Amino acid sequence: MTRVAHQGLSRALWGIIRHDMRLAFRHKQSLLNPLTFFVIVIVLFPLGVSPDKAFLGPAAAGLIWVAILLSMMLSLDRLFQVDYEDGTLEQLSLSPQPFYLIVLAKQVAHWLLSAFPLIALSPLLAIMLHLDTQHLFALLISLLLGTPVIGLIGGIGAALTVSLRSGGLLISLLVLPLTIPVLIFGAGSVLASMEGLPIQGHLAFLGAMLALSITLAPLATAAALRAGMSS
Repeated sequence: MTRVAHQGLSRALWGIIRHDMRLAFRHKQSLLNPLTFFVIVIVLFPLGVSPDKAFLGPAAAGLIWVAILLSMMLSLDRLFQVDYEDGTLEQLSLSPQPFYLIVLAKQVAHWLLSAFPLIALSPLLAIMLHLDTQHLFALLISLLLGTPVIGLIGGIGAALTVSLRSGGLLISLLVLPLTIPVLIFGAGSVLASMEGLPIQGHLAFLGAMLALSITLAPLATAAALRAGMSS
């Protein structure tokens, strides 16, 4: 019986992920906006500051991390907004499946759509910024560990402002201070690699933050959504 229940839960969560991804692909502009913003920031930075290789190489990791963080902020306001407006979110909260797991499934879909394309593109842009290829591993691992934390924390901000029509700026004000540790350890892992130092400590901190976020953030997001729906 337990096995059947687990299979039903897995199918329900996978169905939510597929539904959100199909819905996002119907509105391709919302998918392209963060990617376009990310590319524009990286391309314009050398033109506006300095194209010197000695300057861009050490700055590449921090620049990519900041650009990805800001790009992810662009799509957070629509994480729950559409489902809230058409009543889908309220129906999901009444389903027999745990609501916090449903919230986690929606955040997984959001990460696949908003963060993963940025991570896939980051090595090419890092090379353009004269980051040595031997440091790309540290960059990619740090992004794979850190961007889900940003998405999970951002989900709390999106849930707190779900009943507001224009909560984008407020979400950024709520979320950005909480993501600074991720930014520090993410960029720090690449800088440590560039200086010949071990990167395991930085990655361990990112992994710990990811584990803590996966455990606690969906619960906080679900509680904030229920409060928003009852207001």
